Amino acid sequence: MDEKIAKLKSWIDECSRIVFFGGAGVSTESGVPDFRSVDGLYNQQYDYPPETILSHTFFMRKPEEFYRFYRAKILVPGIKPNRAHYALAKLEEQGKLSCVITQNIDGLHSDAGSKEVLEIHGTVRKNRCMKCGKFYTGEEVRLMEGVPRCECGGIIKPEVVLYEEGLDMQLLNKSVDYIRKADMLIIGGTSLVVYPAAGLVDYYRGDKLVLINKQATSRDADADLVISDSIGKVLGEAVGV
Repeated sequence: MDEKIAKLKSWIDECSRIVFFGGAGVSTESGVPDFRSVDGLYNQQYDYPPETILSHTFFMRKPEEFYRFYRAKILVPGIKPNRAHYALAKLEEQGKLSCVITQNIDGLHSDAGSKEVLEIHGTVRKNRCMKCGKFYTGEEVRLMEGVPRCECGGIIKPEVVLYEEGLDMQLLNKSVDYIRKADMLIIGGTSLVVYPAAGLVDYYRGDKLVLINKQATSRDADADLVISDSIGKVLGEAVGV
């Protein structure tokens, strides 16, 4: 076992209030497209930049274009959890992990068995009619043609946080509370550039801050342990899944 992964494993063995904060890199190993990697969505060609399409203004003005992109690039069918997801679920089951805080909207942490998952950017699994509030699943929306509409005639909107929309303050406060109480904070698969979510790391007061990411981040110098490798491989080996 790699020396750094062995160190991570020993820290995990010592701790009982671990918090994991993750981003897109956790799900790319499951086939979910990333935004900022070399082959990510920001580096592909569309009529509009992804950040424009995934904005509140664009959704309201051009829902047809929004949903054409959303179905093709966001609602990825057949994706499954990977080793990272299963490792975190196992740590929670063992009573070592307090919660998973994720920027991802794919629901894979819950699929792997994690119970306490704070999806601070929302989830594609939940969609509601803007007119009557009726709930629809992500699969129901994916199978509809054009702009998905409720039986009442209203447009169905995914419960994901679009650009220009604010995060759920209740979820953010809960995340801060978990991080403040954590004896270990593992950050994985995120470039730590999207705020306010990236600012959550500042609330950690312990001495076991772990950064697992293939590329360097702006917070590497602040970490107690930096591992530049696959998040699935690292957590899988450290936890034994």
